[in-house]
Amino acid sequence: SYSFCTLLTLTHILQRNAAEMPTAIQPADRLSSVGEYYFSRKLKEVAQLRAKGNDIINLGIGSPDLMPHEKVIEALVQTANGPDNHGYQAYNGIKELRDGFAAFYKDTYDVMADPDTEILPLMGSKEGVLHVTLAFANPGDGVLVPNPGYAAYRSVANLVGVVPVSYNLKEEGGWQPDINEIKAMAEEFNRKGKGRVKVLWVNYPHMPTGAEADMNRISQLVEWCREEGVLMVNDNPYSLVLPRGEPTSVMKLGRGVWDCVVELNSLSKSHNMPGWRIGCVIGAPHFIKSILQVKSNFDSGMFKPLQTAAAAALTTLPPSFHEGLTAEYTARRDFVHKILDTLGCEYSRQQVGLFIWARCPSHWPSVEQKIDDILYKASVFLTPGSIFGTNGEGYIRISLCCSQKRLREASERIAAYQRTAKL
Repeated sequence: SYSFCTLLTLTHILQRNAAEMPTAIQPADRLSSVGEYYFSRKLKEVAQLRAKGNDIINLGIGSPDLMPHEKVIEALVQTANGPDNHGYQAYNGIKELRDGFAAFYKDTYDVMADPDTEILPLMGSKEGVLHVTLAFANPGDGVLVPNPGYAAYRSVANLVGVVPVSYNLKEEGGWQPDINEIKAMAEEFNRKGKGRVKVLWVNYPHMPTGAEADMNRISQLVEWCREEGVLMVNDNPYSLVLPRGEPTSVMKLGRGVWDCVVELNSLSKSHNMPGWRIGCVIGAPHFIKSILQVKSNFDSGMFKPLQTAAAAALTTLPPSFHEGLTAEYTARRDFVHKILDTLGCEYSRQQVGLFIWARCPSHWPSVEQKIDDILYKASVFLTPGSIFGTNGEGYIRISLCCSQKRLREASERIAAYQRTAKL
C-alpha cells in the first residue's frame, strides 16, 4: 500500500502534468474562413528585420505620419483635464460631435443631415463595416464586394456567416463597377443561394486604385439597389486627400438616394487622426437606428475627450490645414512617381487618395517575389496588389505616408537596387 505522503506526491505530479497538457479547446470554425491580416503578418517580418539592424522604409501602410492640427490636440487635453469627462458616454456620441459631422458634410459636400437622427459617430469606419453587415445581412445572405478592394468587406462577411460575392473592377473599365455584371451576379446568387444579396459595398474615391467615382454609373446602381431592396454602402475616407476638384460623396446625389444608401466616413486620412479611431455613418433615420442597435451591444461609448477633439477637427480648422496637406502629398507623390518610373511600372497621374497604384512590368516573374527582393535587398517595404483581390495581381501600391526625406532615400535605394539587379 502507498503511504499518505506518497499519495500526495503522486496527486501533485498528476495535477502538474494535467496543467501542462495542451488544452482540447479549439478556436471557432469561423476563423478558418479568414487568415491573419496581411499587414499584421508582414509588419512582424519588418519588425524582425529592424531588430537585426535593418533600416526599413515602410511605404506599405496608409497611416498618416503628420500631426493633427494644434486646435485638435488642445481640445483633447483641455477636455481630458475635466473631472467629469471620464465616464461612459452615450452610444450615439455627444451632440457636439454629431453637430460637427453635420457641419462637415454641409461645408465639404453640400449635404444636409440631421445630426440627431441621420448621423452616428463610430470608433473608426472599419467598425462600421462590421455593424452594417450585422444590421442588414442574415447568415447565408450575400454582400457584393469590389475586386480589388478593402479586405475587411470580405473578411467581416466571412466571420459573421454572410457570403461575399466579388464583382470586378478592372483597369480597362476605369476601375468602375459594371452594372450588368452586378445585376447578373445578384440574380444568380438569389436564385441559387440560401439567402439574398442584401448589401453592395462601393468605395470611392477607390482604394487601392485611386479611381474617382463615375457618378452616372453610381446613380444607375442606386436605382438598381432601390428596385432590389439592396443597401448600398459607400466607404468614403479618402475624398479630402489629393482631390481633383470638389470632394465627392454619394449622398451628394440628392435626398432621393437616402432610401437605399448610407455612407461611412473617417477622420483618419483627412485629419491625420488614424489612431484616434473616429468615423461616422450617415443615412436615413431607420438605417441609423438599426446600426445603433448593433453598435450599442458592442461598446459603451467613445471617450469624451476624443469626441470633443474630433468636433474641433470638424469645425474649427482653417482652410490652410487641408491646403497644406494637399501641397505636402503632392510633393510626396512626385517621389513615388520617380520610384515607379525606376521600376518600370505604369500608372495614372489622376489618382485620388493616400496611395499610388501601378501596373508592374510583364517580365517580372512574380510581383510578390519582386517586392520581397526589394524589402530584403533595398530595405523598402511595398505592397503587392494581390492582397486586394485577384484583379490586383500584377499591380503594386505605394503609400504617401512617409516624409519627403525618406521617400527620396527610398527612391535612391531602389535605383541602386535596380542597377544591381540588371548586372
